[in-house]
Amino acid sequence: MTGQRTWRVGVAGLGTVGAGLLKFLSERPDFAPAGGVASVTGVSARSRSRPRPFDIAGLPWFDDPVALATSPDVDVFVELIGGSDGPAKAAVEAALAAGKPVVTANKALIAEHGAELAALAEAKGAPLLFEAAVMGGVPAVKIMREAMVGDEIKSVAGILNGTCNYILTEMEATGRSFADVLAEAQRLGYAEADPTMDVGGFDAAHKISILAALAFGCAPNYAAAEIEGIEGVDLLDIQLARDLGYRIKLVASADRSPDGVLVRVHPSLAPLAHPLAQAGGALNALFIEGARIGRIFVQGPGAGAGPTAAAVAADIADVMTGAVRPVFQAPAGQLQPFTPVDPSKSIGRAYLRLSVKDEPGVIAAVSETLAEAGVSIESFLQKPVENAQGVPIVLTTHAVAESVLKAAIERIAGLSAVLDRPRLLRIARI
Repeated sequence: MTGQRTWRVGVAGLGTVGAGLLKFLSERPDFAPAGGVASVTGVSARSRSRPRPFDIAGLPWFDDPVALATSPDVDVFVELIGGSDGPAKAAVEAALAAGKPVVTANKALIAEHGAELAALAEAKGAPLLFEAAVMGGVPAVKIMREAMVGDEIKSVAGILNGTCNYILTEMEATGRSFADVLAEAQRLGYAEADPTMDVGGFDAAHKISILAALAFGCAPNYAAAEIEGIEGVDLLDIQLARDLGYRIKLVASADRSPDGVLVRVHPSLAPLAHPLAQAGGALNALFIEGARIGRIFVQGPGAGAGPTAAAVAADIADVMTGAVRPVFQAPAGQLQPFTPVDPSKSIGRAYLRLSVKDEPGVIAAVSETLAEAGVSIESFLQKPVENAQGVPIVLTTHAVAESVLKAAIERIAGLSAVLDRPRLLRIARI
């Protein structure tokens, strides 16, 4: 290693990923293909005494991550604290203002403040890299930012949250309720003590907002995302969807049209034979559709110490090679917030479940109401369920505008034979 430059790395945030990164860099300090050595010269976290799988006793400790970010003994600042504001944002801004490269796994920070951080980074000539913020060890960001620059991306869609994917997979496999499987996921470490960011769809929305910015050359616009989590997914829907030939997944998507960009996170039905439906457990999966290349599919672990630390290390290697490119697809000064498409104008197919009275003429009334509202039925299933209140009937529609569909649901809900509000799920456009 004689003559190789030593890159001094400061790591803020010593959770699962931080500990994994420290272990990797201690074992392979000369991992970068272009040469050079990465040496950790400072760490920071909320607690110095918390038990960790990696011994930090010999590393310089900083109580304040901002002090670590601006330390003269740090060449590259790695932010693994998390959160869109607070210490994470302050430390990243301080490092960039000092002209230091920043590597982060913080999807909330990039999704909500990416444009302003990109402007600061490019003004200071400092790289800002965030491969680990999306899909863990799967190089989705590099694919979008580097491999796809010769194409025009039309859409991206996939499974971007392993916690939700695990819960939905286990509900189907075991027949247990959402609450039961969530509790198990928390015991196993797949879900946080407060799982709202994951099961509420917000984590996936941060990630798809970043991918949309990279795909379409715009600034991230997390506030424009339409978000629905999996808390309302009932075991009955999982079972009935399977009877219809589908599997329910939390699908995050971004589509570009002449009207703008539509970013959505919703529980959606994917055909059983489709690759997204086949991605089980805590896996992540993504489809990218380009005008020239066509469709690309990638799948892999979306979280964990090993995969995510590997993505962080890959970004550190890019810093060490001196790679220079805009933070997003275009220089910060050219990024514009995309024009959100009115979701009511989007067109797609849908799954509707109704609980109805067991009496003659109900199905005819529902069919007539849908037809009068302009909704065409594609398939229909009536399957008595033990201990169910009323008789569940399920139908799928042909493609219809969201506004027309929701108006039809309101009319159906008003029928005297319908016992509760119809359950709506989208059929994924994949």
